[in-house]
Parts: sequence; structure tokens; C-alpha cells
Amino acid sequence: MRTFRNRTTVLAAATTAALALTLTACGDNGSGTRSEGAAADRSATAAASPAESGKGAGAEKAADDTAGTGTTGTTGGSTGTAQPAGAAKSSGGSGNTGGTSAKATVTLCAAQGLKITAERQDGPPYTHLTLSAKNTSGTSCEMKEYPHIHFLDNARGIVPPVAKSKPQAPVILEPGQSAYAAVRMSEGGRKETTETVKEFTVTLKANGGGTAVVKSPAAEGLAVNPQKWATGYWTPELRNGADDF
Repeated sequence: MRTFRNRTTVLAAATTAALALTLTACGDNGSGTRSEGAAADRSATAAASPAESGKGAGAEKAADDTAGTGTTGTTGGSTGTAQPAGAAKSSGGSGNTGGTSAKATVTLCAAQGLKITAERQDGPPYTHLTLSAKNTSGTSCEMKEYPHIHFLDNARGIVPPVAKSKPQAPVILEPGQSAYAAVRMSEGGRKETTETVKEFTVTLKANGGGTAVVKSPAAEGLAVNPQKWATGYWTPELRNGADDF
């Protein structure tokens, strides 16, 4: 009986030890597996964090780029061109106002770019002329002051200007447009002493020179009186009052 009891005890102990070892091994494997899984999870999290950070940075950069992009266009139109705001700043803040700048440089009209003609006013007696200067140059130009008219020889002088006819604004001629000047030749009196001219010269002295020869609009010529002649300034149109003299 004692031998059987000892064997039973030994077997029981061995069985208990084996079971304990088995449970321990199972616990280690489970613990190891969980430890490796946790480590893998931490590694995956650590690896994913820079990528997600990079994506976030890229998204923020894209948002910044989008926010930094401006749309510019002409003030008078509905279409525009998208460009970086920095480019707009580098342009010096200049903009298109839809019209010609007041500071834009306009050349002076030259005699070779004008067609100057004369036409009699009213009458008889015909005492006044209208000079017309049409811009044939193909570009905008400015007419300054008044025409320097020589009806007779140079020794007789130019026809003097009438101050009240001077326009307030510069006279700018677009291609095809004309400027006008009223000219008084005489008073038309019966006892008035006049001289007849068939042609005369118009010099654009204020425009840097240049002379045009103008034919009389009448075959019989024009009766002029050096004591009474006068000329108005170049103007876009003849005006009541200012050009009445």
C-alpha cells in the first residue's frame, strides 16, 4: 500500500508539474504573442505618424498655396487671369482703368500728318475763314496754340491771335479728327482797303515747325486787311462767343 501511495504521489506530482509547465508555456506564448502584437502596433503607429504628418503638412501647404493665389482682371471686363498674388505685387500696383491715361505721352501734330484746308464763312461780303486741320497721321497728336498765318509776305507779319478763343483743355486729335480755327480777314466795309491773296501759308510753330500752303477756297481769291485780320486758337469745334470776333 505504501508503494502504491508513493507512486500515486509521484505521478500526481509529475502530472501537476507537467500541467504547470504546459500552462506556463501557454501563458508565455500568449504573452509573447501579445507583446509582439503590441510592439508591432506601436511600430505601425510610429511609422504611420510621419506619413500622416507629411500628409497634413502637404494639405496645409496646398491650403496655403490656394490662399496665396489671387485672381486679377481688367476693371472693365468680366474675365480675368489667375496669377500668384506675389506677381501682382511685383507689377507695382499698376492696373488697367479701361481708358487712356492722363499722363500718357501724345506727340505734337506735324504739318506732314495734317490736311489743312480753308472755307469761307457767310457773306458776301466774305470777312471770315474757317481753317480745318485733319489728322491724317494714323496716330493721336496734339494741336497747340494757334495757326501762324502769313497772308502776304513775311515782312507783313503773322495774323495775331485772339486771346478769348484759347481753349481750356489740350486739343488732342485722334486719327481722322479735325481741329478748327476761326480767322477774320477784314471787316467788309466799302471803303476798307484790302489786298487779294490766292494762297497763304500756315505754320505750326508751337508744334515744332512745319508749314502748309493753303489755297484760297474762292477762285477770285480772298480780300484781306492787315489792319483788321485776326485768328482764333485751334479748337475741336467752333464756339459761340469764344470764336466770334
